Amino acid sequence: MQIHITTADGVPIYQQIVNQVKYLVASGRLSPGDEMPPIRVLAERLIVNPNTVARAYRELESAGVVEKRRTAGTYVSEQGSPLARKERLKILTERVDALLAESRQMDVPYDELVKLLDKRNQSMNPPTE
Repeated sequence: MQIHITTADGVPIYQQIVNQVKYLVASGRLSPGDEMPPIRVLAERLIVNPNTVARAYRELESAGVVEKRRTAGTYVSEQGSPLARKERLKILTERVDALLAESRQMDVPYDELVKLLDKRNQSMNPPTE
């Protein structure tokens, strides 16, 4: 499980963990039943306080994304992920909002931004024959 933390964007670290785990579940990179790293292990890997990871896990549990199993750890919820299309769109909406705000701060007109998105989308799609 790859999680990357940054202090540059102003988003609390626990929220970054929550958002990234939700993204990993929504994208299928984490599947129902997958075991989450223990709190201390993830905290050491990310070089953060274990309480920060514990808070993120509590948020994820209350959202139904993960479930704690007594003495067995924390797992991605088996009861079907609530992270269907609605959650994926929510995640993308937050990213689009950030992109729009950044483009305004950099004085990049909206139509240029759309052209850039189209260009990047085309470069990511393999040519069809």
